[in-house]
Amino acid sequence: MAKIFLSYAREDEAAAKQLAEGIGNAGHEVWWDKHIQGGSRFSAEIDRELKTAQVVVVLWSQASVDSAWVQDEAAEGRDSGRLVPVTLGGSRPPLGFRQFHTVDLGTWIGDGAPANLSELVDAIANTAGNKATENAAASADSKKKAPGPSVCVLPFINMSGDPEQEYFSDGITEDIITDLSKVSALLVIARNTAFTFKGKVMDVKEVARALDVSHVLEGSVRRAGDRVRITAQMIDATTGGHLWADRYDRDLTDIFAIQDEISKAIVAALRVKLLPEEKKAIEARGTTNVEAYNLYLMARQQWITGDYSDARRGESIVRICRQAVSFDPDYAQAWALMALAQAQLRSHHGKKVDALPAAERALSTNPNIAEAYCVKAQLLQEEGKQEEANREIQIALRLDPESWEVNREAARLSFRQGRIREAIPHFEKAASSMPSDWHSPMMVMTCYQSVGDELLMLKAARTSIERAETALAKDPSNTQLLAAGANALAILGEDSRARDWIDRALLLDPDNNATLYNLACALVVRLNDPERAMEVLVSFFERTPPDTIKHVEADPDMDKIRDDPRFKAMMLSAKQRLGVAVLIDAQKPSV
Repeated sequence: MAKIFLSYAREDEAAAKQLAEGIGNAGHEVWWDKHIQGGSRFSAEIDRELKTAQVVVVLWSQASVDSAWVQDEAAEGRDSGRLVPVTLGGSRPPLGFRQFHTVDLGTWIGDGAPANLSELVDAIANTAGNKATENAAASADSKKKAPGPSVCVLPFINMSGDPEQEYFSDGITEDIITDLSKVSALLVIARNTAFTFKGKVMDVKEVARALDVSHVLEGSVRRAGDRVRITAQMIDATTGGHLWADRYDRDLTDIFAIQDEISKAIVAALRVKLLPEEKKAIEARGTTNVEAYNLYLMARQQWITGDYSDARRGESIVRICRQAVSFDPDYAQAWALMALAQAQLRSHHGKKVDALPAAERALSTNPNIAEAYCVKAQLLQEEGKQEEANREIQIALRLDPESWEVNREAARLSFRQGRIREAIPHFEKAASSMPSDWHSPMMVMTCYQSVGDELLMLKAARTSIERAETALAKDPSNTQLLAAGANALAILGEDSRARDWIDRALLLDPDNNATLYNLACALVVRLNDPERAMEVLVSFFERTPPDTIKHVEADPDMDKIRDDPRFKAMMLSAKQRLGVAVLIDAQKPSV
């Protein structure tokens, strides 16, 4: 007997009831929201049942494909390998769920038992059996691990009454996560995983259960003028009780002392041994200047959440970081972030800026700052010094193997050197490290298509379109998102919609070079339309910067048209214009 979670739209209640009875008669335990007791916390109970179910059966109908609730529940089942999709009344699953075998109940909408109920029961049995095997293996592995305290630091809530202050509360959260991560006896959930809960109202026990941690830290930040109030509380996931709580109402100049006190109080409450070198590491700050720190947090927020296709974003980050280092000339993190933004302005926007001085200045103060080595690696690669570039990125990987920036640059270097398989794990880690990163999943699609792994290519395409759609909801005129989405849509079989997105991107911004190139990739590889791709590439090659030429030489997406005389002529003309030598042979990369 398996425990089943049944997801459906309110309009399909009659069909849900019939299926629940049919599945129950086959010997399974079915939960649907009609089982919710009066007075229960509606969303909390649904989340609990969804997490503990062995199989998630989703009824796709004309109503449910438009339901955010059903799509969220279906995504939970899909991402955990527990999904059994069912279609009603001839409906089609929504985008992101069409690559799964679906039990088609034809025109049936709840009038008696469906004719092919047995197919659904078999699918449930197979899914439950596979999941049980996975769980048994996971359980065996977990028994080998020594239990210890673990904590998730949830994003502190911005209570300042000003949404623009969000960068400050996020920065405080990140610094506490970083501090706690320095304690060897404590397992701390990574920043990017913790931030997936930002803005969501969730029961702390559910968060702890989802992440398998023993404790959860939550809090809030209120900033008003030169005063700051931070509240924090540590919750025991087992009992739901407070292990520790405190409030800090101080001058803003005390912000570093407050962070130190919070981190040390958590360590003490968990009764974890803090080694002398760990205590020293926690107390070490990149700066002691509050003005510089505040500006760095502002620039960091721009870097994480902004649109890298917009040159104004990079220019803004450089300006803010320059202001930060004017307050503290030895602020290594600010110099490194400035260098990252300058390198991106150079490589993606063709700006004549030199990122090396800022990177070297960061390393002169802190030789262990990984992001500065990323910049050096990128600049060396642009100069054709591949071995030296690889040495720099290896240093960065040793210093911070979990860094989004480090993995993204490591992937980019491998990709441009034709080492596609080596690029994949770094692109994958970059994508998983930053939920707002839509570019890395797009590159993962290209890599998996190149090595012939269709299943993982489809998975990357689903991630890519989901992130593109989320970002487009906030910025519908972002043509780079439209280009990335067009590639994903075409892979997922949505050719008509992909062409619509291409037309829209070209109409909105026909001069965006990165957009043009990614649209050409979609047309060449995904839509098999080389003629239109050539039209798009004419404008691209007329103004592409030198670094992008090297990407084109290595990109397997261009293999289908690489020998076309028109493509060769455009490539040669661009190289002559830029004075770029052929640093990578125009041949199919190794996979």
